[in-house]
Amino acid sequence: MRKNLLLLSCLFLNLMAIQAQELTERLYETYEKYKEPSLKERRIKHQDIQPLIQQFRINPKFEVNRVGTSIEGRSLELISVGKGDIDVFLWSQMHGDEPTATQAIFDILHFLESPDFKDEKERILNELRLHFLPMLNPDGAELFQRRNALGIDINRDALRLQSPEGQTLKRVRDSLEADFGFNLHDQSRYYNAELTDKPATISYLATAYNYEKEINEVRSNAMKVIVFMNDIIQKYAPGQVGRYSDDFEPRAFGDNLAKWGTSLILIESGGYQNDLEKQEIRKLNYVSILSAMYSIANKSFQDIPIERYEEIPRNDRKMVDLKIENVTYSLEGKKFILDLGIFRTEIDDATHQDFHINGIIGDQGDLSTYYGYETFDATGYNIVPPKIGNGMVEATKDGFLVSNAATLLKNGEAFTRLAKIPSKVTFSPSPIHLVPQTYQLPEFKLQPGKNATFFLAKEGKLTHAVINGFILDLGKPWTAQQFRNALIYR
Repeated sequence: MRKNLLLLSCLFLNLMAIQAQELTERLYETYEKYKEPSLKERRIKHQDIQPLIQQFRINPKFEVNRVGTSIEGRSLELISVGKGDIDVFLWSQMHGDEPTATQAIFDILHFLESPDFKDEKERILNELRLHFLPMLNPDGAELFQRRNALGIDINRDALRLQSPEGQTLKRVRDSLEADFGFNLHDQSRYYNAELTDKPATISYLATAYNYEKEINEVRSNAMKVIVFMNDIIQKYAPGQVGRYSDDFEPRAFGDNLAKWGTSLILIESGGYQNDLEKQEIRKLNYVSILSAMYSIANKSFQDIPIERYEEIPRNDRKMVDLKIENVTYSLEGKKFILDLGIFRTEIDDATHQDFHINGIIGDQGDLSTYYGYETFDATGYNIVPPKIGNGMVEATKDGFLVSNAATLLKNGEAFTRLAKIPSKVTFSPSPIHLVPQTYQLPEFKLQPGKNATFFLAKEGKLTHAVINGFILDLGKPWTAQQFRNALIYR
């Protein structure tokens, strides 16, 4: 009899696993149907999500309550749906410059309000009560900055509760006594899965509740759900999952929620090749979170061995945007072989709705343990300092275009002078830096922290230009290559 029960139990779990896999595949394939079209880029504001929240406020299937207010008076809303006994609480963007999951939340809400996936949604909504608090830090989102208007990190305010946003988060969690919590963040695109050249597109953490990092049932459940989600991500971003450090942080909300009895799942959205606005990562959030909800609803996660959690590679931070390997650099009459690691840092405009790039040398020397989203083997290539040329500059609606940029680049010229540069113009859309008439190039020297602009030559011939951290093949039209902007020097 016991053998029969065990066999039936195994068959049931296998059936649940197959159903979950099928659901995941269908969610991925049909994603565009539920994607919120108004949220296309990362720099979203509180005002952008208010019309979306209003859609759910007037939908009787959902319950929407104003649960708090930010320091600057922006509303914090909780959107709830489902009638189950298991409470699942998801919040996003407690750091204002981490919006990927905010977008994914509205995709998930569109899925939940649709008539599709009837059986799966009935299972989720009959077993679970879902609560979404999108954009916990709207004041930070307004400036696309991590901290709130008080200048503090809300995720270090779980003990003092000085911020109204932190007070709201604590009050909502306590009122729900949430069984599961999803703490949704973005991390730097420069994290990688340890000892691999794969970016940590998604990183997970089952937060510790004490310094000893003990594992009780609450934390164990979070670990099991994370293993389940990792299996999903591996299908679409193989090897691109990391495990965040579980060092206990007594001031952090995630660690305290785990201590207060909520199985806390931290999700960090990192980097993905050619996905600067994180739209593919947004999709992975959508698919994996919905699949996790289904797993929690049917309890299929419960028999996952927690030992598999430790098999997820730890996070490391060894990615750069552009890695140039084995390049020859001449200094003081001697030649040296260097690797260069270049970061393309984002500089916001005055409205915090757009940005331009400042490509800087992050490190140089032996970077054999680092990896690039883009890697160029410069063996046999020499670095050539840039020059100032005579550019043909045209004022357009997109800024000052240098119409003869290709010719200048082939001549080793990366700068051109301009008589007058309006103060509102902050970058050049052409791969030529704009400088005033009186500008003189400083002595060229490679150095971490400096802008990455130089040329590469092989056998005495210029072959590539590195302009503001972007590498361009001089044998191809620059307009057909990856490039965002050059700079303006004043």
